Amino acid sequence: MTKAELINEIAIKTGYDKRTIGLIVESAIDNVKGSLVKGEPIYLRGFGSFILKTRKAKVARNIRAKSTVDVPEHSIPYFKASNEFKDMVRTVKGK
Repeated sequence: MTKAELINEIAIKTGYDKRTIGLIVESAIDNVKGSLVKGEPIYLRGFGSFILKTRKAKVARNIRAKSTVDVPEHSIPYFKASNEFKDMVRTVKGK
């Protein structure tokens, strides 16, 4: 599902116009990004958590150049699904 499809589905279910729903969805996404940039996790009960994980510094290899590259410690965004959400998804058969 794309963002446009999500907006369309919400608009159909709520009866609000797509423009309003689009602004709400964009605002929600911007808030998630902004909170993670500040280092603040987001917890959505029954859905999951958006958190930052820290990757330790390491030495990587560039196979083509046959050299090593130092990769500094850095943070990456991570989504951890709630157990309730995981249980719902487990019952879905793969496509």
